[in-house]
Amino acid sequence: MATQLSSQLLAWFDQHGRRHLPWQQAISPYRVWVSEIMLQQTQVSTVIPYFERFMAAFPTVQHLADAPADAVLHHWTGLGYYARARNLHRAAGIVCDQHGGVFPDTVDGLMTLPGIGRSTAGAIVSIAGGGRAPILDGNVKRVLARYHAVEGWPGKTEVSNTLWALAEEHTPGQRVADYTQAIMDLGATVCSRGTPHCSECPLSLQCLASRQGNPRDYPGKKPRKVLPERSTIFILAHSDSGEWLLEQRPPSGIWGGLWCFPALATAADDAGAASNTAPTDAVGNWCLDALRSEPAQLQTLAPFRHTFSHYHLDITPVRVRVDAAAMGVMATDRFLWYNPRSPAQVGLAAPVARLLAELTHDN
Repeated sequence: MATQLSSQLLAWFDQHGRRHLPWQQAISPYRVWVSEIMLQQTQVSTVIPYFERFMAAFPTVQHLADAPADAVLHHWTGLGYYARARNLHRAAGIVCDQHGGVFPDTVDGLMTLPGIGRSTAGAIVSIAGGGRAPILDGNVKRVLARYHAVEGWPGKTEVSNTLWALAEEHTPGQRVADYTQAIMDLGATVCSRGTPHCSECPLSLQCLASRQGNPRDYPGKKPRKVLPERSTIFILAHSDSGEWLLEQRPPSGIWGGLWCFPALATAADDAGAASNTAPTDAVGNWCLDALRSEPAQLQTLAPFRHTFSHYHLDITPVRVRVDAAAMGVMATDRFLWYNPRSPAQVGLAAPVARLLAELTHDN
């Protein structure tokens, strides 16, 4: 049965809902799945061009399954949280190899695929199939936490369980796809995180947080913690012809499977003692060891910080010119001489893409 919340939301959606988003066209489980994964911790405006390029490159789940991992990561470069792209590629392979290219049509079945949790599975079932399945993404958590004045951080099990129970209660038996889109739209456009527009909200008269006058207090904030700091040296080895040496990262860990500048950790050695080696000295030693040649024109560039969800990484780029003989030494599957003016279709870590753009502009 429909609750007052779902009835009011559907009426609001009929007048104000978003229907122009690219993943709302030619709706299919595949397109809903890709959009939901991209939208995790990423704003709609950022996702739209990525989604359109991704669909152009991989129009079906079979195209995605057949694509090289590097091609998938290339089209993900800049979106961050690259495990999402690796899981997409793995899941596409499973759908094609084990399910004949057809997505499971139940929440439990979808959750057996890599990277698909309960909320994403619910979105696929409800939006693509019209089945009754609740979702609980960030927007929905915010709407329900404010409407019912649910205290506490949603990352806590007891708070999450409460919100899931409310999501289940309010999900109607009819027009489930519209309701799912409506509650996400309301959270994104009206019941927003920083500045909720309560005067425009169809739920404001019943919303406990609005009636209390403190909607920004919900949902509860994640306890703050001080992020640890690490540091590294990026080796910007380049040839006279304008090619840059990149190294593929291991499949797991930060930037898994992406191409990066060779990196040297500087924060501490295995014993935990801070290193006192100057960046240029460290790069010089690396060149002698890896390239078997003396480095030329060593130049330390301005350091910068890249922040992950669990630590800060301070990066010191050191530019070094190498000769043709050294280029031959590093011609292996693990290394790539990358030409920004005729780029290979590979996935780049965000700070690497940024540096390459700056270096190409400067030259």
